[in-house]
Amino acid sequence: MSTRSYDLSQVKPALVYVMGTIYVVAGVFHVVVPDLFAQIVPPQLPAATALVYLSGIAEIGLGIGVMIPRTRRIAAWGLIALLLSVFPANVYMATSGVVIQGAPAAIAEPGLGRWVRLPFQGVLIAWALWYTYE
Repeated sequence: MSTRSYDLSQVKPALVYVMGTIYVVAGVFHVVVPDLFAQIVPPQLPAATALVYLSGIAEIGLGIGVMIPRTRRIAAWGLIALLLSVFPANVYMATSGVVIQGAPAAIAEPGLGRWVRLPFQGVLIAWALWYTYE
């Protein structure tokens, strides 16, 4: 029985398009249904809906940018900055007990689904970091 070793660098060129598409789709949702996302903006921050639009536009732009070789590196750094900047909303969502009107059942009510997002942010940051160097 032989064992094959898998080198992730073989799939790196394809995964950047998966990553970029995920951010573009997420950004479109932020722009199309901003009220859904505004519910998880910590109340200490002003203009929740404007922040949601801003993050959505950033996700779209950076998602497209990471798929273009010429802008990939800077867009990947931008995604890392974006992920760090929205992390407080994920913490607020996990800890506040707010019921998110119109959200999928897994995250609408307080529970495990919200807590899973927190360590997943680290995975997303690592994924983007992978594209900051070639």
